[in-house]
Amino acid sequence: MQEETEWKVFRNALDKSDRKEFDEMFATSRLYISACSYATKPVRIQPIFMAILFHHYKQLAEVSKRMEAISNEPISR
Repeated sequence: MQEETEWKVFRNALDKSDRKEFDEMFATSRLYISACSYATKPVRIQPIFMAILFHHYKQLAEVSKRMEAISNEPISR
């Protein structure tokens, strides 16, 4: 929560349309809160960034698998 507060100035500088996505992105790190707490780093934002990156990587990998499955399906006419 402290890091999120420190990024509030940045958030407020975004267009209103982008603020929701920023909030959702930051909230993603809460999905991995236990991993973040184990990764004690001197810079608090590092585990948050890693959690966000990891979540997005998982989503991208899932999309890639789905695309590969679709491209391997036989074409039916």
